[in-house]
Amino acid sequence: MQTYDVDQELVAAATAVARTRCRGDNHTMAAAARASDGRIITAVNAYHFTGGPCAELVLIGTAAAQGAHDLRTIVAVGDRDRGVVPPCGRCRQVLLDYFPHLDVIVGPGAHPRTVPVTDLLPDTYIWADHQLDEP
Repeated sequence: MQTYDVDQELVAAATAVARTRCRGDNHTMAAAARASDGRIITAVNAYHFTGGPCAELVLIGTAAAQGAHDLRTIVAVGDRDRGVVPPCGRCRQVLLDYFPHLDVIVGPGAHPRTVPVTDLLPDTYIWADHQLDEP
């Protein structure tokens, strides 16, 4: 598995949102992503017993609403100082489909690492492949 340097500013942004905006059971995760233009976009999950969206998915919509259509790196952080939390399976697939060249910060506690989203879903079906132009 190939790893890259961790964007500490991104981890700090997600951590700050988790500490200040995640209150109670409705919002337990924060995410931050760096867009290709350098902006950092943040979001929180919307937990609901029917299956509300994860912070990473809320972030995709928030980024699009702000005109950031090319995300480069993403991280999710748990509330109550849980640190970096890797994306769930659904988020991994959605992140891959929307941003096949995205880097994702994962890893335990004090030792996060940055990996390509493709490493989180090896040998996967890429939904966007059906949209490729014929040569």
